[in-house]
Amino acid sequence: MRGASPIFHSMASQEIETLASALARLPGLGPRSARRAVLWLVKRRETALVQLLDALTQVRDRLVECETCGNVDTMNPCGICSDPRRDQTSICVVEDVADLWALDRAKLFTGRYHVLGGKLSAMDGVRPEDLNIGALLDRAAQGGIDEIVLAMNATLEGQTTAHYLAERLERYPVRITRLAHGLPVGGELDYLDEGTLAQALRARKPMI
Repeated sequence: MRGASPIFHSMASQEIETLASALARLPGLGPRSARRAVLWLVKRRETALVQLLDALTQVRDRLVECETCGNVDTMNPCGICSDPRRDQTSICVVEDVADLWALDRAKLFTGRYHVLGGKLSAMDGVRPEDLNIGALLDRAAQGGIDEIVLAMNATLEGQTTAHYLAERLERYPVRITRLAHGLPVGGELDYLDEGTLAQALRARKPMI
């Protein structure tokens, strides 16, 4: 019939489209990359897809947040906090779990961590009470801590957060340091290479 619009069926089933849409929400993956990933998984559904599903199921069932530092692990306290080989007298404060993982991959900081869960931002309405700051102050008040490293991202909000924390921690008998050379302005820890992170950790200096 002339003028009638042809009816096209979808190239993939609704289930595959749903999977592609879910993958496209992941950081660094757009719709096109997600479709390629789905196609790769479909072609290897007896091996890679099964392994992926098993891994996702285990993470879903076992993943917990560490009550001590805020890290994400399959045990509570997390593996870092419960490791007796870690330096118990130093704490490295980071904005997010991704920053913790990035720093720990460098294997240069031997102490423990504390995850704030974000950064202060007037624009986004993030206030001190919205972050995991109270728990950090409690850890400092318990004693036995010699140094607290403020490893905030080199952004305006990150540095504002660092200065706020330095003021709050000033009352405790701890040495407050921050990451120094090697961090570009506006840079985020999770995107930096291990050499840059190593230099920043070695060159940390007093905050106040």
